[in-house]
Amino acid sequence: MSTLIEFQGVTKRFGDITALEDVDLTIGAGEVFGIIGYSGAGKSTLVRLVNALEPVTSGRVLVDGVDLTTLNERELRRVRAGIGMIFQQFNLFRSRTVFGNVAYPLKIAGWDKARRKERVAELLKFVGITDKAWHYPDQLSGGQKQRVGIARALATNPKILLADESTSALDPETTGEVLRLLKRVNTELGVTIVVITHEMEVVREIADRVAVLDSGRVIEQGSVFEVFSSPKTRTAQRFVGSVVRDTPDGADLDRIRARHGGRLVSAKVHDDGRLGAVLSDAVGKHNVRFEIVYGGITALSGRSFGGLTLELIGADADVDALIADLRATTEIEEIAA
Repeated sequence: MSTLIEFQGVTKRFGDITALEDVDLTIGAGEVFGIIGYSGAGKSTLVRLVNALEPVTSGRVLVDGVDLTTLNERELRRVRAGIGMIFQQFNLFRSRTVFGNVAYPLKIAGWDKARRKERVAELLKFVGITDKAWHYPDQLSGGQKQRVGIARALATNPKILLADESTSALDPETTGEVLRLLKRVNTELGVTIVVITHEMEVVREIADRVAVLDSGRVIEQGSVFEVFSSPKTRTAQRFVGSVVRDTPDGADLDRIRARHGGRLVSAKVHDDGRLGAVLSDAVGKHNVRFEIVYGGITALSGRSFGGLTLELIGADADVDALIADLRATTEIEEIAA
């Protein structure tokens, strides 16, 4: 996969405020790349550097091999023509119809009337709102408005689509529909998509790789499976924990302790199946019974991961021996009584 977007040691300051610091990041052509972080992490600043709506303070931003930091405004406009943008609040012209909103960037780009009409019809069919062509934004649902936004962003056949919190204003069902549409944009049209979000569910649903941003720094990045199955930083763990609930804490942990008198351990589940093999021998080899008291297994990118909390019942020495076998296959944490 060739690199389409690259950040090299990028820092961005607004006066005394550092929004981004020493960011190194590569995004491959044809992938969906998620950038996740809490409010104020620097996500929106980062995406504005991709289309050079903000200049960097130091470092380089390359798009399709072109260093944006060396271009003048006229040259930047040509680069921006290949980058589409969709927004959280849709940013539609209320005084224009759906057709007019989608046609607008084509008119600015100098397309003649016949070509504009043909292209808009093609796009409205692709996003599934042909019947809304002559409606105004105030007559549309949130999901329909975002479909208009996606069609408008695709109007001039961009290589890159930037989606800045594009589902944050939508309900869960509509969010799913919009994410499936974005995935079609990626797979059928070959558009590289950069998704800026604070919702880990969005990353799980659509992204190939993800970077975690915290206080202006990229603190973790990798494939979605890598970050979900084994988050390294506390921030990433918090994000993953919001959608993958496989380890008990708080009231759940108190409830488990009250109901189960055996020794409790939490075990990571990997897709190699070795944990199951050890547990299947627990009674025969170690004379230890076990019960799964909490946990879950998630499938992602065709692979499984998760965690199980087990109650182990048997003599202390036998339980110790079983835990030793478990530690040889996966990460084990004993839970204090």
